[in-house]
Amino acid sequence: MKTSLPTCPAGPDALPFGREHPWLAPLAGYSDLPFRLLCREYGAAVCVTEMVSAKGLAYQSPGTNELLRTLPEDQPLVVQLFGAEADFLGRAVGLLREAGFGWFDLNMGCSVPKVLRQGAGAAMLGDTDNALAVARAMLAAAGPGRVGFKLRLGLDAARPVLPDLALRLEDAGAGWLTLHPRTARQGFGGVADWEALARLAPRLSIPLLASGDLFSAADGLACLERTGVAGVMYARGALHNPAVFAEHTALCAGRAPEPQAASRLRAMILRHIALARRHSPGQAALWKMRSVAPRYVRALPGARALRQELCRCRDWEAVTAALDNFLDACDTEQD
Repeated sequence: MKTSLPTCPAGPDALPFGREHPWLAPLAGYSDLPFRLLCREYGAAVCVTEMVSAKGLAYQSPGTNELLRTLPEDQPLVVQLFGAEADFLGRAVGLLREAGFGWFDLNMGCSVPKVLRQGAGAAMLGDTDNALAVARAMLAAAGPGRVGFKLRLGLDAARPVLPDLALRLEDAGAGWLTLHPRTARQGFGGVADWEALARLAPRLSIPLLASGDLFSAADGLACLERTGVAGVMYARGALHNPAVFAEHTALCAGRAPEPQAASRLRAMILRHIALARRHSPGQAALWKMRSVAPRYVRALPGARALRQELCRCRDWEAVTAALDNFLDACDTEQD
């Protein structure tokens, strides 16, 4: 049975790299089509989908197509895949190429237990020969330079994989690499080792993107200056503030970013709601927004109470009214 996938509009012949081209990282459960469109409106140069299971794609698992839905304005788009079997990854890329998708990423950095149990994500760092076999299968299906690879430092400090794995992926035809400079055992604990980025970047002739501890645009610029990487990929920074891309662009141009006033937050949240209602119809989008919106206002007084109130909302009108009341109160306090 032939797999039926959403089609992807024609994208660019090359991806933009450089300090002035910040990327949106794949965020499981969050970087859906509405969120990607929101981040693009604020200046994200490239967006990466949520992780897509190669086996799930091949077997038409429920929900896979939703992860792949896209539009002409959602370009350039990179599809992030996960899995540990070369046959499935090669087949997945081939099917996606037939559907018009042009850029791909293999997750070798996820440390979530349910992914590790499948031998995927960061578990692949424990078998670099297999990781390279998977990489070659993806590159054969996609074409040289059309696949990137998301890495960590290793499974733990005693089992580093860099720079050897990075150099071998480059030799295999990788288009770029992304490094979250922590080990899988660290998860998101401790501090990202930016010095590891600085050591690896000059060893490569392909772009290296930095991920990890980029909570603000100032963090992104500091990472670029300290490490010499080709660009940054915002994850938690974007999750808490999609305007981080506009702030990054301002800092690159030598301008001070606009302050996050309540009026700007209102515009951001209402725009996200509008995109969600247009592109993700149904109650699932509403449930997600009830947890997303409080992230945007987490620094304002009363954010916890807002979260509790939103959890009681059963329709978009109630959500909008709760946000309006909260932000009106914030505007009054700022005045």
